[in-house]
Amino acid sequence: MAPEIETVIHPQMTIKEILDLFPQKAQRLAHEITAAGLHCVGCQAAVYETLEAGMRGHGMDDKAVDRLVRRLNALLEEKSDATTVTLTPRAAAKYVQILEEEQKQGWGIRLALKMAGCSGFEYMLDFSEKPTAEDRVVVSQGIQIHIAELLFPKLVGCEVDYTEGLNGAGFKISNPNVRHTCGCGTSHSY
Repeated sequence: MAPEIETVIHPQMTIKEILDLFPQKAQRLAHEITAAGLHCVGCQAAVYETLEAGMRGHGMDDKAVDRLVRRLNALLEEKSDATTVTLTPRAAAKYVQILEEEQKQGWGIRLALKMAGCSGFEYMLDFSEKPTAEDRVVVSQGIQIHIAELLFPKLVGCEVDYTEGLNGAGFKISNPNVRHTCGCGTSHSY
């Protein structure tokens, strides 16, 4: 009988184990871990230290460890659709708030790519009052997402989230199609 695969994240798992066990959510998990103040994602310490040891090494207490573990497991429970582009509930709520502040209620959001950085592409998010004739329109969380049809194959499966943490706040995009990211963390290639 094959050993059972761990389906719940716990404090005794290493960051590497977490990211390896849940590749479809690895980018979102990494965003949550770094937003919590644990900056070992991608470094050699992630292979050896448990999540708890890493948090404690960064001065976090039991409550912070428990809070992060709960957030990571809640993230695993969120459904995502690899056939479209989705906004998380948190991203949708923040975008609606921004639309109200900008007096642009009801507008969609444009997801695009631009050539930039050392790996080739960066994401662009912008307000979009109406789609163009060349756009594919998907709806997530009640918000229209406008995407140029020719970019859709590179962006299908993307999940747009909003995070706040010690490293700042902002929209974060997880894309299963990305094959390489650069060291600066802002550009990627396919």
